[in-house]
Amino acid sequence: MTQATKHARRGRRTVARHGELRSPGPVGFLLKVIGIVAAVLLVSGAGVAAYAATDVVASFAEGAVELEGQESVPPDIGAVEGGVDLLLVGTDECEPEFAAIFGDRCTGADAEGQLNDVNMLVHISDNPRRVTVVSFPRDLMVPIPSCTREDGSTTSATSKTQINEAWGFGGLSCVAKTISDLSGQNIPFAAKVSFGNVINITNAIGGVDVCIGNGGIKDVYTGIDWPAGERTIQGVEALQFLRTRHGLTGGSDLSRISNQQQYMSSLARKLVSDEVLSNPATLYKLATTAVDNITPSKSLTNPMTLVQIAMAVKDVPFEDIVFVQYPVLEDPADSDRVVPDYESAEQLWAALAANEQITVTRQSQGVIADPTPTESTPVETAPTTEATDPATAPTETPVTLPDNIPGQDAAQQTCSAGNVKANG
Repeated sequence: MTQATKHARRGRRTVARHGELRSPGPVGFLLKVIGIVAAVLLVSGAGVAAYAATDVVASFAEGAVELEGQESVPPDIGAVEGGVDLLLVGTDECEPEFAAIFGDRCTGADAEGQLNDVNMLVHISDNPRRVTVVSFPRDLMVPIPSCTREDGSTTSATSKTQINEAWGFGGLSCVAKTISDLSGQNIPFAAKVSFGNVINITNAIGGVDVCIGNGGIKDVYTGIDWPAGERTIQGVEALQFLRTRHGLTGGSDLSRISNQQQYMSSLARKLVSDEVLSNPATLYKLATTAVDNITPSKSLTNPMTLVQIAMAVKDVPFEDIVFVQYPVLEDPADSDRVVPDYESAEQLWAALAANEQITVTRQSQGVIADPTPTESTPVETAPTTEATDPATAPTETPVTLPDNIPGQDAAQQTCSAGNVKANG
């Protein structure tokens, strides 16, 4: 393994475990955390946190992790100048109760291993409140810093390693440290979830509505053979939808991120609908389901912190909840991998630091616009807040992100660009 400082930008190390999975396999597990921690506890706010606090908080604190090298934050989230960052990590692991679903992935030589296959940095800005979710592709080659393991030993820094190996170097803390170095952001809060909770969370809210376009999706690796149109997914189907990449035009990990973004947008709209938000029993079920498979940083285990984060973002309009993909370039050493586009990324971080409203000019791979929402997928109207009141909101010109930073906002209706039409 190549030795280097945490700021190294170059190297030639490649990694294994890039083969195909013939079952639903590891997916965008972090979507549940977005939908649970960053949407249930956040969008629903104090109502959920208070309602479930007695039964949930003690369980949520079990196995909490100390984040290495990250600055603490004041007790009042609102006192954080420039906003605050929350890292959501999804790990690929074979839990006994779900192993049978994933076939070869959970019976082969790699069954005991874990990868941080989904990595999302949630930036919550200050006045006015906005939320930007940055997804880091699992095939991204980055420097990994020296990390401290649970047993107190330390790992050697690398100059170029696939980002989804950071978990193996030092767990949640090492993933946070890696993304903090890459982004230049302090990350005081983090949470990790395993893939089994995809089934639980989608079942808990009665499924999530998604749109399949371009003739449909067919993917032998995840078992999908779905026609075009709208579909309510839950349980194993949610895993399949979030996992598929061969079922999308382009067929890459970057295409898969588009499905994750569509799922999160739909989940956010579902969570603030009367069907969920006004139903205490459903909210309680969501909260208790969430903590079963979530490992938080110790900084997240204070129930007041959860409530404060919730209050900070619960009224953010959908158009100000933006999902973007971290900008990448093809790795010159391996066409199956990508490397950071630091120049484009710097424009993103600068916009977030200045709390500027951002505009995405290009949608992610694997997604197409849905210009005609139907009655079954109405465009929700986000709650109105003081910050968005025309009488008080400042006039500003949105910052247009570089074309190499694709994404969408939660108000947009999109469809997956399926591969059936492309394959005839």
